[in-house]
Amino acid sequence: METIQEYNNKQAQADKAICYALFEEINLALPEAESKIWHPHPVWFLDGNPVAGYSKLKDSVRLLFWSGQTFEEPGLQVEGKFKAAEKRYTSVEQINGTDLQRWLQKSRDIQWDYKNIVKRKGVLERIK
Repeated sequence: METIQEYNNKQAQADKAICYALFEEINLALPEAESKIWHPHPVWFLDGNPVAGYSKLKDSVRLLFWSGQTFEEPGLQVEGKFKAAEKRYTSVEQINGTDLQRWLQKSRDIQWDYKNIVKRKGVLERIK
């Protein structure tokens, strides 16, 4: 199984810098989280529930918060049909550490139960 470091290392130079910066910031803000490659991107989990992760897209690196739509943060864009929100980066200089740490704190404090979404037939319930 691929590690997050292996995932980051295989990216192009500019994207690698973004991935490593996000990796450091997420680990700093969520030291208790379990991190692993999942669907096949780096994702951080709290009590088995995915809260944050990132992935290489064609033209950017996408930072994703599974419950991000309920963070009420103008810097995040709606992603998908559930509660996820994203921020896309094309250079490491675009990462605002203050914003990122605030979003990561909210990812701990505001959570929807993605862990049991299949069991609940696609219905999300707020757990925090």
